[in-house]
Amino acid sequence: MPKYQYEAMNAQGQEVKDEVEALSSEEAISKIRNLGYFPTKIKEKGGRRPTKAAAPGARSRKAKGSRRKVKLKKLTTFTRQLSTLQDAGLPILRSLRILEQQQKPGTLRSVLGAVADDVEAGATLSEAMAKFPRTFDSLYSSMVAAGEAGGVLDLILNRLAEFMEKAARLKSKVIGAMVYPAAVLTIAFGIVMGIMTFVVPKFKKIFADFGADMPAPTRLLLAAGTWISEQYGWAVMIGIPVGLVLLVRLVRLSKTGRHIVDVAVMQIPVLGDILSKTSVSRFTRTLGTLISAGVPILDALSITTDTTGNEVHRRGLEAVHASIRRGESFSAPLRKQRITDVMVTNMIDVGEETGDLDKMLVRVADTYDEEVDRLVSSLVSLLEPVLVVGLGVICGFIVVSLFLPLVTLMQSLQK
Repeated sequence: MPKYQYEAMNAQGQEVKDEVEALSSEEAISKIRNLGYFPTKIKEKGGRRPTKAAAPGARSRKAKGSRRKVKLKKLTTFTRQLSTLQDAGLPILRSLRILEQQQKPGTLRSVLGAVADDVEAGATLSEAMAKFPRTFDSLYSSMVAAGEAGGVLDLILNRLAEFMEKAARLKSKVIGAMVYPAAVLTIAFGIVMGIMTFVVPKFKKIFADFGADMPAPTRLLLAAGTWISEQYGWAVMIGIPVGLVLLVRLVRLSKTGRHIVDVAVMQIPVLGDILSKTSVSRFTRTLGTLISAGVPILDALSITTDTTGNEVHRRGLEAVHASIRRGESFSAPLRKQRITDVMVTNMIDVGEETGDLDKMLVRVADTYDEEVDRLVSSLVSLLEPVLVVGLGVICGFIVVSLFLPLVTLMQSLQK
């Protein structure tokens, strides 16, 4: 009869290594469980490589749609619910099964089912979640691992939910500020295209019948109308912004391209300041949350570097990481990189001195969130009159250009 080597946990949580005779791995798992052990790895002696033991009757399944991203709102709600269930004392596997059943059919439900299967088979929650990076990124799985190691998973999940809620709130503020100007520009563009396509050509025929000399503004307007309505100028005007967006995305495929684009964007007045402060807020909150969860600062910096979303700040944090590895403090190399304001480095310096670096980083993030909120309001206040004046100038030019020949004609008839 074949022999199986296994690793398991006893009732006291101690690791046990032994052998058992069985006809199959399923029978071996059953015998191990009958001994009161929880198997984690099992392999046939002399052959197959070890595999994680599966629970009796459990099916090995792959999450459908696991390559799709789960909406941040859904993931935040799940995190908050899991934290509540853990705080209530429910076992992690039962909590996952409960939350799986509550989800509507889709990516998150499928992923939760696969995670629960892995946990039932002996994997830790963080290991199971790390298999689905599109749903649970490195920040998420690292914080869960820290919570498991410290025995404070409910607290860590609660902090993680708060972090995700604040990140979503900040993102919605920035996006919300862009909705108004984007809507005004789109409507204005549609109106102008409609005038140039349908109205201006009719005036062109009227002016041609008069046979009179037209003023320069009118000639310019008629030429633009002809280009837009008869020579596919409308397609060119639509294609230019679309082409620019595609070009930027193509350039950002490389690290050098991302760095060039981010440097250029950060030079734009007001908007560059908003995006820069948003990135600083994001990485300081991420880093502070990880450190407060017990993640070592070097590991926390590595995760933060990958999630910062800004190539300029990513390179700066990489240099800071290398300096800390050499034994330096955090604030000194960060000050040399000049990727943050002096206030940030000073607050981090104070946090290192007092031993409250995590709290100070979160405080920096809160301060920058308020700054971003103020800048967004300023941007909207600035764009509103600029858009109104710009639209007024365009419409005024069209009206004046169309009526100038009529005025000239009326004056010639009076003579």
